[in-house]
Amino acid sequence: MKLLYQTHSPYARKVLVFAHEAGLAERIQVVHHETSPTSRNETVFAENPLGKVPVLVRPGMASIFDSDVICAYLDSLHSRRKLIPPESEARWQALRIQAVAQGLADAGIAIRWETVRRPAELRYSPLRDGYTAKLIASYDWLDRELDVAAPIHVGHIALATALSWLEFRDLPTFREQRPRLATWFDEFERRPSMRATPLSGETHDQAP
Repeated sequence: MKLLYQTHSPYARKVLVFAHEAGLAERIQVVHHETSPTSRNETVFAENPLGKVPVLVRPGMASIFDSDVICAYLDSLHSRRKLIPPESEARWQALRIQAVAQGLADAGIAIRWETVRRPAELRYSPLRDGYTAKLIASYDWLDRELDVAAPIHVGHIALATALSWLEFRDLPTFREQRPRLATWFDEFERRPSMRATPLSGETHDQAP
């Protein structure tokens, strides 16, 4: 399998960390692709009509895109304990943590558009502030609700990769007055799957 990837994407990194945790990383060839709404990548568009990574290209089969879907597919390929709990309340807890994590990454990207990516004269500070409020509310919720003692699941992976990216991009921090969340994150970052997939690089909104 081939993973169309981006070294500074929280969504792509989520898939690769998941693959490591599931014992599947050696079966995946990782290929970096720069993507942006303002700089079309034809190779990625050929596999995903949204033109975004991650995309899992499967030999002789249809490509799979969106990190949630790719993780669900990968979870069907291994015989270890499932990282997406198959039933009971554990499943819904994992999926709601994943949903909040994805929302954190979405909000962080939106903030970057209104601070560094969009031309200065087109930036809209009330929109930046609205997305920042979503980050803060989510941090507070996670500090209360995160199941820190549960076995690792897809929500944990999505959250760790999102929080790592938020720090990588110097976005509003989750560390202040949230010791429970910060302690959990620092411990998760020491996992081999996280150390094997470091973030790097800059976003290119125009073709080089």
